[in-house]
Amino acid sequence: MHLLWQAVVRFFWFVSSFQTWPISCAILVASEDAPESPLLTEVEYICRWLVVSTGENAECVTPDIEELAEFGGDVMHVCDYKSGEKLKGKKVLVVGCGNSGMEVSLDLSNHDAHHPWWFVHVLPREILGKSTFELAVLMMKWLPLWLVDKLLLIMAWLVLGSIEKYGLKRPSVGPMQLKNTKGKTPVLDIGALEKIKSGGITVVPAIKRFLRGQVELENGGKLDIDSVVLATGYRSNVPSWLQEGEFFSKNGFPRASFPDGWKGNSGLYAVGFTRRGLSGASSDATRIAQDIGRVWKEETKQKKRTTACHRRCISQF
Repeated sequence: MHLLWQAVVRFFWFVSSFQTWPISCAILVASEDAPESPLLTEVEYICRWLVVSTGENAECVTPDIEELAEFGGDVMHVCDYKSGEKLKGKKVLVVGCGNSGMEVSLDLSNHDAHHPWWFVHVLPREILGKSTFELAVLMMKWLPLWLVDKLLLIMAWLVLGSIEKYGLKRPSVGPMQLKNTKGKTPVLDIGALEKIKSGGITVVPAIKRFLRGQVELENGGKLDIDSVVLATGYRSNVPSWLQEGEFFSKNGFPRASFPDGWKGNSGLYAVGFTRRGLSGASSDATRIAQDIGRVWKEETKQKKRTTACHRRCISQF
């Protein structure tokens, strides 16, 4: 196995006449004269199989919010967030309340940044000393999905109490069903909920638009803020570099749903697009390895050589 670092894939395409996948990419190559200043070099490779494993969250999603450019303050996506130290004492708005939004809000609160926050399933990280996801996966082996969701929500209520009174509205779809259908992971609380209950984090309604140094909410209220952190999630970037439209759809996911979305045509595979976390990726990877191994053995199988049998001819005179 040869790993290629510091490379950016430009695009892939399939050449049917040769049954291969050429890849065009840009690689940083250090020169002998100036090793500290590597040059960007275009390189093309050719491969027999293509396994797309860039995943469900390859690039950040920046929402199209009205007049965000006119806000005037600092705006960053959560992928660029390092620490709340630089935002200490500022009024920060965290847009989005998934796992990233919850953890950033908690970190900002710990750094004394004053901020509000924005339907989310909040689950305890552990239930009776066991990982919540481990418990959910175990129950899904024996129980239907709707019942697992019902039990998880009951246990979450027993551990965390009611979260609706703090402005956190739960979706109508259960946490595991939402994960399987939409790929949205339930929030595992690591301390942010306690900050919300104590007032360290304020939950606010959805955003209508941004003004100069302010944000207007859907309920008509306005907040003075200094900075915005967009915890608005990620998406697949496959359509931007893979020139193929049969196996992958426009949203960057295989058209076929789990467990049939791992194999396309002409040596094209996908791993990590099941919306089922590591268990789904493991299932895909195992099937892909077995399939490529089978094809490789068939293509390299040595045919039995037939050796001509020469009989000695004896002539008598």
